[in-house]
Amino acid sequence: MNARHITIIAKKEFQGLNHEKTILLAVLLQLFVAMFSSFLMVGLTSMYDPSSLSAATRVRYGIALVGANTTLDRYLGERADFQVYRMDLSTGIAALEERKLAAVIYVPPTPPDAREPVQVTLYTLQNDIQTAVVQVKLKEVLLEYEEDLREERRPRLSSTPLDVRFPAGQKTEGFYEFVYGLLIPLLVFMPAIIASSLIIDMITEEYQHNTLETLVSTPVSFAEVVWGKVLACELLVPVQAGAWLLLLAINGIRVENPLPVLFLVSLSSLALILLSALTALHYRERTAAQFIYSTALVVVILVVIAIPGNPLNVIVRAVTGSPGMDLAGTLAIVGIGAMALGYVTHRYAERIGRLAQLGT
Repeated sequence: MNARHITIIAKKEFQGLNHEKTILLAVLLQLFVAMFSSFLMVGLTSMYDPSSLSAATRVRYGIALVGANTTLDRYLGERADFQVYRMDLSTGIAALEERKLAAVIYVPPTPPDAREPVQVTLYTLQNDIQTAVVQVKLKEVLLEYEEDLREERRPRLSSTPLDVRFPAGQKTEGFYEFVYGLLIPLLVFMPAIIASSLIIDMITEEYQHNTLETLVSTPVSFAEVVWGKVLACELLVPVQAGAWLLLLAINGIRVENPLPVLFLVSLSSLALILLSALTALHYRERTAAQFIYSTALVVVILVVIAIPGNPLNVIVRAVTGSPGMDLAGTLAIVGIGAMALGYVTHRYAERIGRLAQLGT
């Protein structure tokens, strides 16, 4: 292969990207989302972990407390986000149905030291966003009340409980899991998926526009044409993924080992691009190739994430500062897989080029 020919084809494809509305809109959308990632992640994290949203709200919710007087009254009264009302159960339920209250708590007249459990009943509105926040806030209060009941019934224990000491948790634990465990891997692999879909359009358009015969009549071989398109798509990935990591850093999200992460993403994207190139070379029609590739991609992703040391897992560990030995092993495996796909793609492109020269 001639490296100069491949570079010329890649340059031509880069110039043609100005007319590819799909890729331009995808890049602009990614940049827009990344610029406002902090705002978006607060909303997305609230869906993933409602407690993160409850900590940020400053609304006072009306709560009806029904039944026996317990320490639960004091715990609710100490909270600045609750306005507690004492009333009977029927009045409280009626006010809840009219949305004058956020919740109704019924405490039975069971003594704290009784043999039977204390069954506290919580009434809330179904399918309501406010209910999710209120339930998280009330959970903290009910856990405090539960500790009081446990302490009251401690003398009944016939054996000493095992004292389990957990590390001190952080209030941003759910946010941390969401950002580093889900969001960053999806962001850095999104350019790879876009690039692998883009090369299908680049290859199939040669068949649709009947330009294959013209290409093979030039000094540039069809294999070099394919590799030029692969190079153009591959160069897009580290640029876009790097922009993601940079914009996340600007938004205060610290990412460790950015260069190894970009290298792993680039190798993985090369494997995906070569897989989509093979699909396009075989089917030669855009709709069919995109459908087959999308279906195959879902299967490949499901198989890959089932492996403990998969690239997504390794990236999560790398961006948090603990890549371990899996990073080097994963890089080697993905690199070998990309080389194998590259060899198959090259041989298949050469075969198609020879058949085109023969007019078959």
